Amino acid sequence: MTEVLEMPRRRLILVTVGVMLALLLAALDQTIVGTAMPRIIAELNGFDKYAWVTTAYLLTSTITVPIAGKLGDLFGRKPFILAGMAGFMAMSWLCGFSQNMNELILFRGLQGLFGGVLFASVFTVLADIFTPQTRARMQGVFGGVFGLASIIGPTAGGFITDNWGWRWVFYVNIPVGVLGIALLFAFLPFVRTKASWRHIDFAGAGLLALALTPILIALSETTTYGWTSWQTLAPLIGGLIVLAVFIWVETREEEPIVPINLFRNRAYAVSILIGFIMSFGMFGTIIFVPLVYQGVLGISATNSGALITPLMFGLIGASVVTGQLMVRIKHYQYLGTVGAAVTAVGMFLLSEISVHSTQLEVTTSLVFVGIGLGVTMPLYIQAVQSAVDRKFLGVVTSNIQFFRNVGGTIATAIFGSILASRLGPNIQTQIAAAHLPASFTNSFHVGSGSAQQIFNPANLAAARAALPELARPLFDQAIVAVKAGLAVTLQEMFLIGTVAILISLVVSLFMPNVPLLAAKKRPGAALGEGAPIPEPDDEEEAKELESARAS
Repeated sequence: MTEVLEMPRRRLILVTVGVMLALLLAALDQTIVGTAMPRIIAELNGFDKYAWVTTAYLLTSTITVPIAGKLGDLFGRKPFILAGMAGFMAMSWLCGFSQNMNELILFRGLQGLFGGVLFASVFTVLADIFTPQTRARMQGVFGGVFGLASIIGPTAGGFITDNWGWRWVFYVNIPVGVLGIALLFAFLPFVRTKASWRHIDFAGAGLLALALTPILIALSETTTYGWTSWQTLAPLIGGLIVLAVFIWVETREEEPIVPINLFRNRAYAVSILIGFIMSFGMFGTIIFVPLVYQGVLGISATNSGALITPLMFGLIGASVVTGQLMVRIKHYQYLGTVGAAVTAVGMFLLSEISVHSTQLEVTTSLVFVGIGLGVTMPLYIQAVQSAVDRKFLGVVTSNIQFFRNVGGTIATAIFGSILASRLGPNIQTQIAAAHLPASFTNSFHVGSGSAQQIFNPANLAAARAALPELARPLFDQAIVAVKAGLAVTLQEMFLIGTVAILISLVVSLFMPNVPLLAAKKRPGAALGEGAPIPEPDDEEEAKELESARAS
């Protein structure tokens, strides 16, 4: 689509609200569910499958994004954004009805398919209904929707979990989706373009799914089979082989999902790699910090959700400041190095958290992580958009998000594997260090399963009350030991995340100084302030632009 859809102002406003609700539906779900997860695993008895609830969603949504974008070009955006919202709501309802962890993982995976459709459709609809100048301003508004979801999501998730039950965390998606569907169905125009089926990279999409799925399964099942067993190595090696085939196919595809040739551009390659690695810090904190608050420190789900808010404030504030600094600092690429360093400090502080830590210590760590992520996330997107030809802008922007999601999916699987494999031994070590009487420890279930009860205060109080008066102090000591075992396990995870962030810091030093060409005006052309540079009209101008990019 080359032209903007013309609509009366009132209709445009209603469509914009509908698109915002679609974005809010998908963004809010990612943050609101995380806070409820400890209570979910306590009720469904699925601590060993904790990470897979998120992994399944991330895997399916990540793969769906580029496919949905291509199909939207072919058949028009309206049917896909409506189908995405309807399917997302239906899967939310089924998630709320889940009776065990396997059902929840299945429905979250299916929900991810529609979540990917939503994310792809929302940002392409923006290009359909706004001119480039207006769209640049609206990006800030839609970024605010993400920020709003990030801030209210954890708090809302905790409040709903404590007062209504965790199933309502999924049911609240229904009214948001119904209102959004009504607005978009009534007011969003349906436009079919001239794209054809040959623009869809079916082979690439299929191979990508076949590669990522066994790799993630292998990483998640190391607790059961071990890292060197054939049950782990077979799918892992098989996935890597398929990944090699995927790369080979993409080099020959006319419209590849992941253009391999772009990796020759150093700015693009560095940006992709940093986005991939930095996702370890982002997903490691957002997904597993609720375990610190609710499991180690014994804070309610409502309060733990509110205490994650400083991370998002730091991220949003740093993003705004970074955007201002990039146009004022000549060698702005080193802001990314500073951001990685700040994130590493935050992750290291999280690795020092114990049962004796305070809420303020955890909150301070999260602020550091949020500021670091807020610096790096917008910086590399804007830099890489100026480092390639304009015809690749959509490709590189979506690929950065794609690799961030892939990195987050793999990070979640790795951290989940560590949590499941190390928690039991660490709890046993802490129980032994407490020197409790054998007569008590023999009746106290030791292992990762014993950690589940610390996330349900009501059950914990009932179990304590059922014991004889003399046994209650021993029970309290045992629970402290369980919390200490969880804390040690989380320390190991956050320390690994710190190492990953430090690697991204080293990679950031190789980022070239790419001029922000999109912020400049073409001399002698009648363009508005800040308008993007159009495609060069002749060879001399093309050489000039290429020279600027190379510098």
